[in-house]
Amino acid sequence: MPRAILTDARVRALKPCKTVRDIRDGKLRGFGVRVSPSGRKQFFIQCQHQGERVWKTVGNAGSLSVSEARSLAGEMLIAIRRGEDEPAPPGEILFGAVAEAAFRRHEGVWKPGTLAVNRSYLRNQLLPHFAGRPIADIDRQEVRNWFARLRATPVAADRSMPVLSVIMREAERMGLRPEGSNPCRGIRRYRRKGRERFLSDDEIRRLSARLAAHEARWPGQVALIRLLLLTGCRKSEILTLQWSDYRDGHLHLRDSKTGPRTVWLSGPARGVLDGIGKNGRWVFPALRGDRHRSIDWLDQLWFRVRAEADLGDAHLHDLRHTVASLALRQGETVLAIGRLLGHRKPETTLKYIHLADAMVRDAAETVGAALEG
Repeated sequence: MPRAILTDARVRALKPCKTVRDIRDGKLRGFGVRVSPSGRKQFFIQCQHQGERVWKTVGNAGSLSVSEARSLAGEMLIAIRRGEDEPAPPGEILFGAVAEAAFRRHEGVWKPGTLAVNRSYLRNQLLPHFAGRPIADIDRQEVRNWFARLRATPVAADRSMPVLSVIMREAERMGLRPEGSNPCRGIRRYRRKGRERFLSDDEIRRLSARLAAHEARWPGQVALIRLLLLTGCRKSEILTLQWSDYRDGHLHLRDSKTGPRTVWLSGPARGVLDGIGKNGRWVFPALRGDRHRSIDWLDQLWFRVRAEADLGDAHLHDLRHTVASLALRQGETVLAIGRLLGHRKPETTLKYIHLADAMVRDAAETVGAALEG
């Protein structure tokens, strides 16, 4: 087996062969670097202990310098000779362990809903590919390959990429990867056509008629859908509403996607809330237990009235977009609409500006047709 004093330049210059190639370090006995036919390079230690051959990975040569690997290898060799259970070296710590550490660290940062969604992406998009892989060995090309395999589900790919990035940043914080080595950095997301579905005036009339037809049988669901259309709130904000949040004619949301905020209610919106019978602290209480209704309860009626009103693929969230479009048509400013919808950043509201452009275009066509006539 070749032996040479390993340096960073010498390790970089090593070329792969048709078989695995081990180069021993001439400075630390039992330490070396292995070059695989694929070109992958790993530092390792090898020694005899109690009559048995011990071989362990120290780390990826792309993540550790020779001096760092040699120092870590020396500690591992001493621990083996003493019969101690040495901690797993960075090269042997797996993706799943770091992912769990990252999620524990973010439990107090992410909202419960965000935490649940991100765990879903971890379970369904990330672990099937990266589970069992040493965190130090995952490079940009592997991330690119994983991302390319998800092209059929671009939304899942785009939303799981930030989760992977958080895990990689945690690995850097833990000293398991070099600082600035996040392989997710710079990888472009899939371009998706934004969903810009707004209910027309005629669709709103048809929806209102179908809601009125079902109000006697499903009063709770009807009231909730009306509140979504009258306030522009998110589904979760209305589903989790408590009676203590409704005071002084406003909704004082203790928590939302963008934090606590006040929702200014119109007369019709207050009328909907005043018409709901109080039964405990929740505006929409579950049948059993001290909790609010689930989204499944609301979807039962929505899919039915959507079909009856011929609304096509309209989603409940599109009611929020509809409120924005109606406000623009009435001449409200982007600032006012942003406050109405609870947007944290003005850029979020600016996506509705194209509606104003469309209205100006339609006005120009109307004036032109009138003058031509």
